[in-house]
Amino acid sequence: MAAVTLDITMSLDGFVTAPNDAPGNGLGDDGEVLHDWVFGGPWTYRDPAGTERKMGASNPMDQVVFDEIMSAGAAVVGRRMYDVAGGWGGQPPFGTRCIVVTHRLEDQPDPASGFEFVNGIEAAVHRAKEVAGDRAVAIGGGASIARQALQLGLVDEIQVHVAPIVLGAGRPLFGDLGVRLQLERVRVLDAPFATHLRYRVLDRATTDR
Repeated sequence: MAAVTLDITMSLDGFVTAPNDAPGNGLGDDGEVLHDWVFGGPWTYRDPAGTERKMGASNPMDQVVFDEIMSAGAAVVGRRMYDVAGGWGGQPPFGTRCIVVTHRLEDQPDPASGFEFVNGIEAAVHRAKEVAGDRAVAIGGGASIARQALQLGLVDEIQVHVAPIVLGAGRPLFGDLGVRLQLERVRVLDAPFATHLRYRVLDRATTDR
């Protein structure tokens, strides 16, 4: 059975976007710093010549992680993330089939695009496992989808890429999660633009509010 990994980048103070994330500004105001590790250094959504930048880490530690992400058998993302990213130009960003959690199934694009719309996080993870077979399933966000998956006990591992930035505001990853997770540290990889932390989820319990 495929392992399900929550895989997401956040700032040191726990934000997965800077303020004002929106279409054309997917990581918020000056939020591109969160994904410097993915692009091998500082970048913008379009370089000065107006050409779209390609993903591809330059640091060996970043590349190890990047290659693992791209080897997943399926990915799960939320509809808001899909919309903010403009559907990634009609091509899944993770090199594999992308299951999008949404209530608006009538908007389903052509299946040949590699995107599949599914209603609800549990159904989406189930479908991603079917697609992935023996390969891993990556939950790529955004924050709301990440929290729902953790709350429902759908995540086997958590991999967080901590960027060396304190954003001070934005969209928080964990927020008031409402569950207590007992974790086992599996790996730490250090690189200039991110510290890559991988944990195995051992136990989950609802917290008292």
